[in-house]
Amino acid sequence: MKIVFTGGGTAGHIYPALAVAEYLPEAEKIYIGGNGIEKEILSKQNDFKYYQIPTVKFQRKLTLSNLLIPFKLSKSVKICKNLLKKLNPDAVFSKGGYVSLPVVYAAKKLKIPIISHECDMSLGLANRLILRKCDVMCTTFEETAKRHKNCVYTGQPLRKQITNGRKINFFNNNKPYILVLGGSLGAKFLNEIVYNNLDKLLENYNIIHICGKSNKQIEEKYGYKLIPYAENIEDLYKTADIVVSRAGSGVINELLSNQKPMLLIPLSKKCSRGDQIENAKEFEKKNIARILYEEDYNFEKFENEIKFLLKNKSKFAENTKNTNKKPSAKIIAEIIKNHIK
Repeated sequence: MKIVFTGGGTAGHIYPALAVAEYLPEAEKIYIGGNGIEKEILSKQNDFKYYQIPTVKFQRKLTLSNLLIPFKLSKSVKICKNLLKKLNPDAVFSKGGYVSLPVVYAAKKLKIPIISHECDMSLGLANRLILRKCDVMCTTFEETAKRHKNCVYTGQPLRKQITNGRKINFFNNNKPYILVLGGSLGAKFLNEIVYNNLDKLLENYNIIHICGKSNKQIEEKYGYKLIPYAENIEDLYKTADIVVSRAGSGVINELLSNQKPMLLIPLSKKCSRGDQIENAKEFEKKNIARILYEEDYNFEKFENEIKFLLKNKSKFAENTKNTNKKPSAKIIAEIIKNHIK
């Protein structure tokens, strides 16, 4: 059995694919991606062969580069078609993102079974296009599967290691630990909250701050641990008393699996399709998260939310514990195997 995995742009597109791969130990695993974070992450996976292709990213603004997308995509599809002919895989698993489009388009032309997955409540641009090409699209949220034909609710695939972290006592004090993270690329808005209010926060809390490799960094102080990119995110989840996060589906479902109280500050509609807002609302509806919208932010509100979560930490942890958690990665692996001809 030979499976091609694809997807990229952020770690949220990559780690779920690796989670599914854990349940396909007998398969030869191949990853087709671009020159982004997916290449960096897959370079550390000894059981994968990696093939790099040219990728095309749509810019969410008026730019001449978007006019060239059809021509670049056509060229990339041709390259992927030749590569897939050479590899002759039994199936393709697509995690979405612009990286996956040419692979899926090429696989469809070659009549290779295609299984895909959508993390968010609403389909991203790439997955809206992929939905027309794939045999089945798995979804993290049940509501997403109800909205679209060809979809099946599986939940969010998570790596086995994500709940096996070890607590790290960075500082010798009794202050609670707050983990602030904006996903694999960091989040400027969350970073500025920390940078602008660090001394005030350190009066009462220890801060673990994942800022993103390419973002501005500041000097560490006692009680403040700065991490550009976390290789051991499961340890940081274990250490944190509460988490302040964006609302990408991958991250918040990892927090859910670790039973962590969370304050979600979703990416605003000014620079997104509103998918993180939908994710956050679904978690708030289930009483497993609190939301603070960017438009409503001030530091007093932020601090009040932190205090509320700490005061009700056990209640939120219990709510997350009682939330249904499907063996999603295993389910998706079975779906892939069932579609191999």
